[in-house]
Amino acid sequence: MIASLTPLEELDRTPFLVDTRGQQAMCARWAADQGYVVTRQLLLYGLRTDHHGLWVDVEAGLLDVFVAPNERVLDRAFTSAPAFSAECARRGVRLETVGLDEPSYDAAMKADVHRRLSMPTAGYDGC
Repeated sequence: MIASLTPLEELDRTPFLVDTRGQQAMCARWAADQGYVVTRQLLLYGLRTDHHGLWVDVEAGLLDVFVAPNERVLDRAFTSAPAFSAECARRGVRLETVGLDEPSYDAAMKADVHRRLSMPTAGYDGC
């Protein structure tokens, strides 16, 4: 599953892109509905599509499909989402987007995301 690693400073403008847990939950629901299990979570920001790490599991035959919450996440995750899509097609691996509406974030939800991301070394686990 592909999630965008978006700076915390963008929380007010694009909370879903900052909330990697929300992105992961959306993809996990989609995967379960389709009979898949999420085995890897790739947190990416502006990655080139020729990065070797993207394709290790594909080359080893361990990956059936890449899934991302939506096109906005792909646009943020890669330097070129169309190039990533083309590379997936060339390598014979499916690329799916969940395509659900992004959740609306109220002030409390944004505060939870902020707290979780700004205090990871203080032992806060987001619960």
